[in-house]
Amino acid sequence: MTVQSPNVILSGGPATSLEELDRIRYVEDTNAKVKVLNGNRYEHFEPTGGTVVDPELELELLVYAYSGHTYIAE
Repeated sequence: MTVQSPNVILSGGPATSLEELDRIRYVEDTNAKVKVLNGNRYEHFEPTGGTVVDPELELELLVYAYSGHTYIAE
């Protein structure tokens, strides 16, 4: 299994939605929405077309913006 370098940063959402380390991740299809499991719901993020450079990783990351959440069906 090949480990992929992070290419996305997730921005926005409730303050308790995701830890900072969970916001930087690899996304295979950078045109698709991303949903992240968080407790009893999914946090949804959409690509913005913007980028930022992470000085620690020395990588350019695509910015995804928070677009809402959905709860897991019981």
